[in-house]
Amino acid sequence: MSKDKYFIIDFDSTFTKVEALDELGELSLEGHPEKERVLQQVKQLTDSAMAGESSFADGLRKRLALLKAHERHLPHLINRLQDKVSESIRRNKEFLTEYSDQIFIVSSGFKEFITPIVTEYGIKEENIYANTFKLDENGNITGFDEDNVLSFDKGKIKLLEQLALSGDVYVIGDGYTDYEIKEAGLANKFYAFTENVTRDSVVAKAEHIAPSLDEFLYQNKLPMAISYPKNRISVLLLENIHPKAVELFRREGYQVETISGALSEEELCEKIQNVSILGIRSKTHVTRKVLEHANRLMSVGAFCIGTNQIDLNACLEAGITVFNAPYSNTRSVVEMAIGQIIMLSRGIVDKSNKMHQGIWDKSAAGSFEVRDKKLGIVGYGNIGAQLSVLAEAMGMVVYYYDVVEKLQLGNARKCDTLQELLEKADFVSLHVDGRPDNKNMFGAAEFAAMKPGSIFLNLSRGHVVDIAALVENLISGKLRGAAVDVFPQEPATNSEPFVSELRGLPNVILTPHIGGSTSEAQVNIANFVPNRIMDYINSGNTYQSVNFPNIQLPELKNAHRLIHIHENVPGVLADINNVLAKNQVNILGQYLKTNERVGYVITDINKKYDKQLVNDMRHIQHTIKFRMLY
Repeated sequence: MSKDKYFIIDFDSTFTKVEALDELGELSLEGHPEKERVLQQVKQLTDSAMAGESSFADGLRKRLALLKAHERHLPHLINRLQDKVSESIRRNKEFLTEYSDQIFIVSSGFKEFITPIVTEYGIKEENIYANTFKLDENGNITGFDEDNVLSFDKGKIKLLEQLALSGDVYVIGDGYTDYEIKEAGLANKFYAFTENVTRDSVVAKAEHIAPSLDEFLYQNKLPMAISYPKNRISVLLLENIHPKAVELFRREGYQVETISGALSEEELCEKIQNVSILGIRSKTHVTRKVLEHANRLMSVGAFCIGTNQIDLNACLEAGITVFNAPYSNTRSVVEMAIGQIIMLSRGIVDKSNKMHQGIWDKSAAGSFEVRDKKLGIVGYGNIGAQLSVLAEAMGMVVYYYDVVEKLQLGNARKCDTLQELLEKADFVSLHVDGRPDNKNMFGAAEFAAMKPGSIFLNLSRGHVVDIAALVENLISGKLRGAAVDVFPQEPATNSEPFVSELRGLPNVILTPHIGGSTSEAQVNIANFVPNRIMDYINSGNTYQSVNFPNIQLPELKNAHRLIHIHENVPGVLADINNVLAKNQVNILGQYLKTNERVGYVITDINKKYDKQLVNDMRHIQHTIKFRMLY
């Protein structure tokens, strides 16, 4: 881009995430009995002026009068604002420094706090245009320099007329006063900056939207800190994933679409096109056929523990990472299992149902404490192990069985065979994974091996239990009760009916797959999975991916990062390095991790490279995917 182009950038809610005078009020009104009411007045005045609904000059006078600020508050304000610089501004400091001759900060705010913030990002002090405070002899902020054109209504227009920039002018801001520069014919383009706040009246006027500085730079072919504008990352979240995940993805600048229920394979095949990130829970199946329609998919997030609903091999072959939340809802599932053990041991569900029918059945018959009873845990992973700790704390004797050698916690006792565990246990609780080999792993033979009058729980996966065999043992009285949270066929949405042979049986607790459905668990999952995915997209880290070679990378500094995913065959690393050598590229760091199917090579290179390098890397034989981070 030629050097006769100029960039006018607003400060409040653009360079920073916040309105500086609102932040000043938080400091100056500390301890004031009506602080919240006054701050709300200040905010209303700000919003009204920024939306073009009221006089800016009058609003500024009123705001300063309400704030009752002192010059001693300014250093603290500057510290606050330094922590609240917009994320895309932080990322693109190099652009701001490189184009510093052409970048102007034009703000209706105040130089006293703007200058120390923006100069840290390479902005020249002589290119900062803003108001200045007036102080009395005691240091109280009493007003502003009313000779400064930026204190007037349409002050930004007057300033641009004075600057008389001879070239193309691009304005980036969130307020109506920024749009007015374009409206007055003093700018070629106005970009409504929506990374921090969206003012509907401003967006409605704008011909161009900038969800971030990255998008502005991308549209104008300017150097960027990242290899893609984040608003071009599209996220599809299914099955009522917690709003926290939506918030995190949107805060990162991604475009997010949510659907409350699960999608069928055919529906997902249609919906997956142009999606970069897919988030699901347990009911949506990501099959090979779905992936054949996923032209832009980079990562799948399972907002749950299990991943058997995802074809992990097909994702791996397509270079698509998969992340889940292996620990986030462990406590929730365990607490529910404990509660169900107690309720089944006391026959509470049946007693409660009778009470609702007006029947008073006060009796100790068939009601037992769980203390000293034997709990058999099948599957001693994260959930099984924590269940053993809580059960033991209640005085239960714990036995466990797992096909993988696991270190027991507390006084839990390992059983060498499932048969041994079933013969000992008064309660049997399943906590196995959903791999296909586990289908109907618990059937007639296993129920036959259980003690008469024992109680059965399944909070793992629906298809691991033969439901007909469970029903038969409940009806016959072999089992005294059961709790089932997962089923071979489950409704896709809450509006569909639940159909099962288990309905109506006495002392049977049926729950709609809610073992991990607590507010705490859903928030934990909604934090964990997006952060893993965003870390992969932003830095290449695959740590805790369930299908990719796991690698933790150092922070990318003053370099480009080349991410190359390829079939794990001999010679690819040599081919990569030959391409780098041919293009005379200096390697700053290189990291390799493989599994039996793919190789994952990350190469950090210096800033100077020929564009031919990207094309050559993509055409290396056996390449699955290649991308570059800046």
